[in-house]
Amino acid sequence: MKLSQLLTSTLREAPADAEIVSHKLMLRAGMIRQLAAGIYTWLPLGFRVLKKVETIIGEEMNSVGAQEILMPAVQPAELWHESKRWEHYGPELLRINDRHEREFCFGPTHEEVITDLVRREIRSYKQLPVNFYQIQTKFRDEIRPRFGIMRSREFLMKDAYSFHLSDESLQETYQQMHKTYSKIFTRLGLQFRAVIADSGNIGGNKSHEFHVLAESGEDQIVFSENGEYAANLEQAEALVSQESRPEPSKKIKTFDTPNQKTIEEISKFLNIN
Repeated sequence: MKLSQLLTSTLREAPADAEIVSHKLMLRAGMIRQLAAGIYTWLPLGFRVLKKVETIIGEEMNSVGAQEILMPAVQPAELWHESKRWEHYGPELLRINDRHEREFCFGPTHEEVITDLVRREIRSYKQLPVNFYQIQTKFRDEIRPRFGIMRSREFLMKDAYSFHLSDESLQETYQQMHKTYSKIFTRLGLQFRAVIADSGNIGGNKSHEFHVLAESGEDQIVFSENGEYAANLEQAEALVSQESRPEPSKKIKTFDTPNQKTIEEISKFLNIN
């Protein structure tokens, strides 16, 4: 396409509500435009970048045998009632009714849908392990969307789900995905750390988050200089200092302190300031 035919709608100044550099530059460069709070239209330049990111993700996931699918954005409430997350997910879950007053939600995540799919379609243990992924629109009704597309209400997410016969198989895929995500972020040219994180209600006993190092971030992480340890602040572990106390400057003596019940009374009794 010729540049003269491309929609390049730039701005001289960023809107006042744009707080961080990335949000300001994406608006000024004509990559995105806000439609409503936390909801954005991707313009041609921004959409091209988005598709390139999707391509890198797809290439790396496909290279390790993951299968791409596409699940519905709108999900029936029955699945969420079955997992008991309909009541517990909170106001971030956008609940809707169709014309027949049947309950649905606009999916913030797809654990319920993929589990229902696998229990219907996987007929034999010989089909395991399997690893499915998708790149799909999600919606979470954030109370305060900010930072442009970094904390929006509607967003595009790549999510993957694997199913196994044994814990050993699960751990093998977990490590494989860890390496795959590292390759993706490296190809994108990002400085990042994979940190130990809270698994949440359904995350199992092991979880890592990939954090891009940036001054505009809200999360705090700690990591060793040699790169062997990294964790978010809530999960970080540290050794207590074993430094010995200094020797007393004077010889310790014992005193009788009759009827002195508090530190203040003892201080006055011994004439200690």
